[in-house]
Amino acid sequence: MVVPAYNEEKVIGQTIDSLLAQQYAGAMEIIVVDDGSRDGTYQRARAIHGAHSQVRIFTKANGGKASALNFGIAHAQHEIIVALDADTVFARDTVAELVQPLAEPRVAAVAGNAKVGNRINLVTRWQALEYVTSQNLDRRAFSLLDCITVVPGAVGAWRRSVVHEVGGFKEDTLAEDQDLTLAVRRAGYSVAYADGAVALTEAPDTLRALARQRFRWSFGTLQCAWKHRSTLFRRRYGTLGWIALPNVWLFQLLLPALSPLADLMFVFSLLSVWATRTSHGATYALVNLEQVLTYYAVFLLVDWAAAMIAFLMEPREERQLTWLIFIQRFAYRQIMYWVVVKSFAAAIRGHVVGWGKLERKATVELEAMEAGRSA
Repeated sequence: MVVPAYNEEKVIGQTIDSLLAQQYAGAMEIIVVDDGSRDGTYQRARAIHGAHSQVRIFTKANGGKASALNFGIAHAQHEIIVALDADTVFARDTVAELVQPLAEPRVAAVAGNAKVGNRINLVTRWQALEYVTSQNLDRRAFSLLDCITVVPGAVGAWRRSVVHEVGGFKEDTLAEDQDLTLAVRRAGYSVAYADGAVALTEAPDTLRALARQRFRWSFGTLQCAWKHRSTLFRRRYGTLGWIALPNVWLFQLLLPALSPLADLMFVFSLLSVWATRTSHGATYALVNLEQVLTYYAVFLLVDWAAAMIAFLMEPREERQLTWLIFIQRFAYRQIMYWVVVKSFAAAIRGHVVGWGKLERKATVELEAMEAGRSA
């Protein structure tokens, strides 16, 4: 298990504790790579777990997450590599669940089930809803089609030999996990999804921090989509080239960039109702208003029904989160649209985008998840 860490002093102890508590029968080693942190990440990890026989702790000059992961893999002694973020906490059976699909020789990587572990306010609960209804639902579908595009950095497993074969984690995008996933899939290997490999990650708890994180994700996705554009509509890549990457371009990049136009059309419809009232009276305006609101209500109900389907696939999840879909449309979605538009603008201008490190607050609660899983 390789844990790259940069300024993770507040959370590194809990992360390592969750790895040591794994119910896994095979041999395990935990490699923590401090990537030149400016806080006491290395010192704290050494103080708490430095003497443990299963834990090896390294420090290196800052080089980015990809370099830290490659450093850890180079020091690993086993063929199966489990990679996770230093702010992530694993359930007790996560490693066992991750390793299981690798019994199939053609499977070279496994994506886990990442969830928001700090559901402390509306912003983080919106993200918890999104993780279930968007990211994990997509992976379920793409797993059936054998075209998963992202093994999340928070929870994933890799065959070390295949990682070396495709050149390791690359440093030329901000989405090194997606880049490596696409490289593995293009090399002819399968990528599986392990629904039971649950990991709790610390999500941004303010809209400003969320916008910074999602801009990095969106820009990294754009970089990967462009880097692997030669895969599009190529027969040799099967569903990856004909379904998965077109889906990335259409639903993760192009449509979100155009979605603000749909909101503007809704506002225009309301202005049209007001204009009708001014010109023809309240009776005509009321008819138009009913039509506009009816169409929008149907749209929201379809969105909510899709969310319920996603939550039914994860029976231990909080189904009451689905009701947030009705207000998510009026704030959260607009931020997602904005970061995609900003990503395209940055790419067109040729701007260099950095990681924009988020402040950790150690608000992930593993106990609540474990209680829900055992209920």
